[in-house]
Amino acid sequence: MTHTTQLFEPARLGQLALPHRLVMAPLTRNRAAADGTPTPLMTTYYAQRASAGLIIAEASTPNPVGQTYPNITAIHTPRHVAGWRQVTDAVREAGGRMFLQLQHGGRVGHPATSGLTPVAPSPVPLPETIFTPDGHQPSVTPREMTPDDIRTTVADFARAARNALDAGFEGVEVHSANGHLLHQFLAHNTNRRTDVYGGPVAARIRFTAEVTEAVAAEIGAERVGLRVSPGGTVNGIAEGETEELYPALVERLGGLGLAYLHLVHADPDSPVYRTLREGWPGTLIANPVLRDMSTEAVLSASERLLAAGADLVALGRPFLANPDLVTRLRRGAPLNAVRDRYLMYTGGATGYTDYPALDQPSSDSIVARDGARVA
Repeated sequence: MTHTTQLFEPARLGQLALPHRLVMAPLTRNRAAADGTPTPLMTTYYAQRASAGLIIAEASTPNPVGQTYPNITAIHTPRHVAGWRQVTDAVREAGGRMFLQLQHGGRVGHPATSGLTPVAPSPVPLPETIFTPDGHQPSVTPREMTPDDIRTTVADFARAARNALDAGFEGVEVHSANGHLLHQFLAHNTNRRTDVYGGPVAARIRFTAEVTEAVAAEIGAERVGLRVSPGGTVNGIAEGETEELYPALVERLGGLGLAYLHLVHADPDSPVYRTLREGWPGTLIANPVLRDMSTEAVLSASERLLAAGADLVALGRPFLANPDLVTRLRRGAPLNAVRDRYLMYTGGATGYTDYPALDQPSSDSIVARDGARVA
């Protein structure tokens, strides 16, 4: 039976007409070549999911030192642009639309991966090990960014945004969430600076604001989104003053005319969510907290966000496991479960492009880590 909900109503995002309100959230999958170039397998993966109202492609680094983990995509060389062009062409041919997320890892990086010492607002290392091509290794103390480093990085983001348009994307999402570089500037435990980028809230939001403003100036604000995770603690983050931090950021950027603000793990009952919805003048994309992956849970969480003022709903794991997620939710059909988390980041087709659609038979077994078949 077809499910009727506001979720399947058409929407607009800047100059883009969207067929419905379901967005595929950016999902790091570690399937790029070693140099960050997208692969043909990635082209297949994204084209399979082109029925999303909008695909926000996985985090891509704007410069070499911004690399987080092995086989992460990048967007700072002609080779990267050409690789992403293969992806966007395939998605567009299948009827889809794509933005690209721009992410600098900051202290979330390692010389064994990038060949470079990570940079960050302050020399505060990750409180945990980090995965590298040589396995998990102790994190390293990042080098504190100088004013020249900051200016160069802002320019790198703007250049990466231009590259993204050259690669066929409709726009970009500036990633200021999940404990990466921009979020590190926002958080008091990772930003111990005493200059104009550290200390009070007005100074801690400055780097995120300058990056976003520079990207908007380069490609047009209507092609730029911003992703934030208020109160998030991923990658050892402790923000401090969350309820002051994000309203201040929204106030600074609200008049810019950005395509959207994207809230990670949005709780429609939280004071921060309500404050940001009231203060943000444009499109709000909200990513729900999902207690389980059932059709009913996904629809219920999505509808709650729409009822609380979200304009679009971004889903991650449901799109990961269901290339035909939109069809399944429309019909109220069961969803594929996400397989072993190990398969999310291992490379190869297993757990990536082999999830069945409704009209395909489901496999009785998958390939285990050692290549054996398991039930």
